[in-house]
Formats: sequence, structure tokens, C-alpha cells
Amino acid sequence: MKKFKIIAATGCPTGIAHTFMAEEALKQAAAKLGVEIKVETHGQIGVQNELSPEDIKQADGVIVAADKDVGAERFAGKRVLDVPVARGIRDAESLIRTLMNGEAPIYRGQTAAKTEDEPKTGESASIGRKIYKHLMNGVSHMLPFVVGGGVLIALSFLFGIHSADPEHPSYNAFAELLNKTGAFGFQLMVPILSAYIADSMAKRPGLIVGFIGGMIASTGGAGFLGGIVSGFLAGLIIYGLSHALKKMPQSLEGLKAIFLYPVIGIFLIGAVMFFLVEPMTAINEGMKGFLADFQGANPIILGLIIGCMSAFDMGGPVNKAAYVTGTALLAEGNQYFMAGVSAACITPPLVIAFATLLFRK
Repeated sequence: MKKFKIIAATGCPTGIAHTFMAEEALKQAAAKLGVEIKVETHGQIGVQNELSPEDIKQADGVIVAADKDVGAERFAGKRVLDVPVARGIRDAESLIRTLMNGEAPIYRGQTAAKTEDEPKTGESASIGRKIYKHLMNGVSHMLPFVVGGGVLIALSFLFGIHSADPEHPSYNAFAELLNKTGAFGFQLMVPILSAYIADSMAKRPGLIVGFIGGMIASTGGAGFLGGIVSGFLAGLIIYGLSHALKKMPQSLEGLKAIFLYPVIGIFLIGAVMFFLVEPMTAINEGMKGFLADFQGANPIILGLIIGCMSAFDMGGPVNKAAYVTGTALLAEGNQYFMAGVSAACITPPLVIAFATLLFRK
């Protein structure tokens, strides 16, 4: 009797913990149920244990347990369960049983054949979840820039808070190198966020247009909110262009990918962002001013709000919203919000450490 075979793809925005926790949970559940499984992970270092076309062809069902884009369109025609990564950890056995019972829907994906550079879109459980996955795809690619740049800037302060300033008596050339190099990471934060939101929506053509939109948002002062808006706009622009140009001859597919999408897409995102940058900048500055007033008037309440957001859903969307806001404000000079996020995020592991050390029974 042929053994039931499933494949899975897991991924979380940071690509550090939940991705591999879901992988382990699915493997353990599959072993318990006597099911053959292969799990592809989309971690921070890239795709591991990649699913081959033959793996997909032979699979009786697919589990996509991810909060980011994992290329689900390749599973078209298969029974697919598309769920948040947390469900892959919590309900692994239930998900596998659903596939075994034939209760999972057939994934339709795209019916028309497309080139490698052609924008692709896929089905999702809901509009809200689709938006969340696109946003988290941007966040997951943005985080290494924030972490790398932030650590280098922090190290420069070890030589003195003004050690990177050539005009200050405490100036140190190595501290200036650390500070300036780290600052480049922060400057790329918004363009990368925007580019990979658009990439999640429209693949490589979206990446190009999203990066330009993010640069306009960043240099115009619209900040990370402008980056989010420009990313989604870029994805929609390329998606619209793909439909507008779909009747072009197959022989011109290469021309669309290398010329028409970039040229028309960059022009359109530039034109739209030209009008949006000013109001987005006003919103961004207003939010910063509100937080600055809050932290001056009652920092305890602000700390409570940040702490509740950070611990609310154990790495879910509310937690990510707090972290992204904190890193964005940190890049713009507001250190208080991120200080609250950092304190809140290190509290749960400290509590667990003390509990297991002092009250292990």
C-alpha cells in the first residue's frame, strides 16, 4: 500500500524561531500518523530542504504554514492548507489529518503560463491574511538591515556619544566608520521594506518598482509608513500592468519583463508618490510628535502600551507592529519607543529562566 505523502513549507517574518518550530511539529505529527513528509523552511539564511518539482508532483497534499511569501503558486492543482505559522506549531496533527481525509481545498493559483519574471499572485484565506503576509515579507527582509546597522551604530557609541563627529574632542576615526556604515543599513530600511512587500505581491517586477517607491518615501520624509504604502502601491501597479499587457504576443514576454514593467512601473510609482509623500510625511511627523508628547507627559502609560503590544500575541502581528514601529522610530532618532520594546521583549525569556532555575517543579 502506497504511503501517504505530504510536503510543507514553513516561514515566519524573522525566520529564526517559528519557522523551525513549525517544521519540527509537522515532522513529529507525521511520524506519529505514519505519514511521509518533506518540509521546506524559509529561514533568515534562505530556503533549506527545497522542494523539487518531483516532490510536488508526488505529494498527496501540501501544508503552507507561513506568515510570508513562500511561492505557493507552484502548488497549483494540489490539495493545500494555507495557515499561519503558529497553527503549524499548534495544530500540526490536525492539519495532516485534514489532508488525509481529503478535506483540504484544491489550490487554483494562476491558470495562465507565465515567464520567470512575470508577476504571480495566489489565493489566500482572506484579504486581511494576504495583506499581512505581504507586509511580513517586507519586514523579514528589512530586519537584518536594522539589526546589522543598529549594532554597528551602538558599537560606535562605546567610544563616546559624539565620537563619530570630527568636530568633537572625543572624535575617533574607527567610531566614525562604524557609525556611518551602520547608518547605511538604516537608510536602506524603508526601501527594502517597500521592495519586498511589492516582491511578495508581484515578484521581481514589483521588487524594482517597490524599491524606487521606498526610496522616494525615505528621502521625502514619509518614513516607514510611506514605505508600507509605496510597497503595496508598487505591487498593485505591476499587477495592473500585467493585466493591461496580457494580450501582447508571447514573443514579447522578455520585453515586458526587462523594459515595459520597469519603465512604466517606475514612472507610475514616482507620479503617485509625488502626491502622497507630503501627506504621508505629515502623518509620520504627527505620530512621532504624539509619541514624543506621550513619553514626556506619562512615560509609564506609554511603557504599558508598548509592553502589552509586545507580549500580546507571542510573535504575532501585534508584536510585529510594535517592533517595526520601534525600529522605524529608532532610525528617525526616537529612542524611547524602541527602549520600551526591547525591555518588553527580553522580559518573557528572563521570567522563564528564573522560573526554571528557582521553581523548576
